[in-house]
Amino acid sequence: LHLSIRRQRQMCIRDRNNTVKELKNLEILKAIQHRNSRPFLEEPAPSEQEMREVYKAALRAPDHAWLRPWRYLEVRGEGRKKLADAFIKASKASDEIPSEEMLEKLEKTPYRAPMVIVIIADIKEHPKVPKIEQMLSLGAAAQNILLSISSLGYGGVWRTGNMAFNPHVVKALELPENSEIIGYLYIGTPTKKEKAIPELNVEDFLTKLN
Repeated sequence: LHLSIRRQRQMCIRDRNNTVKELKNLEILKAIQHRNSRPFLEEPAPSEQEMREVYKAALRAPDHAWLRPWRYLEVRGEGRKKLADAFIKASKASDEIPSEEMLEKLEKTPYRAPMVIVIIADIKEHPKVPKIEQMLSLGAAAQNILLSISSLGYGGVWRTGNMAFNPHVVKALELPENSEIIGYLYIGTPTKKEKAIPELNVEDFLTKLN
């Protein structure tokens, strides 16, 4: 009898643990399915301690040959002025002469969020891992950052434009020559209502080879 009761207790504990695990897995899945870009952002941004955990998640991106091609330049406060200056310097160094309107826009761009993360690929020569694969790895890491900051209650948006994939910005920021900036993550606290997520039909994107 005692053994039977003990087994029942063990089964109840196991079932309860499985249920908790299933709920957590479901929460993670729902969080991914409901990720949304939040372009209107204000203070506060995630704390340094929170961002440390976020970067740990970013470092779990797929990484062929363990090249670790991920570099992040975190920009806050007055650092945004330095980023704006780099944008302006890069624009003036390009073949096309920027208008005053464009320069004014670039000067304001980093101030659209309390924190900007410059997503930089540290490209390495490797016989089996081309440049594009290393940038894809960085893209996966950037998605991990967006998912992580969303789970912490913050918002973010991935921006590119003329300042991405721009060697003049790399030079203006004094980054290594092998660097490739694939985008900028603007992060903070959302200020406006979240936009509706469009319903997408999985079958429109899925083909099965049986």
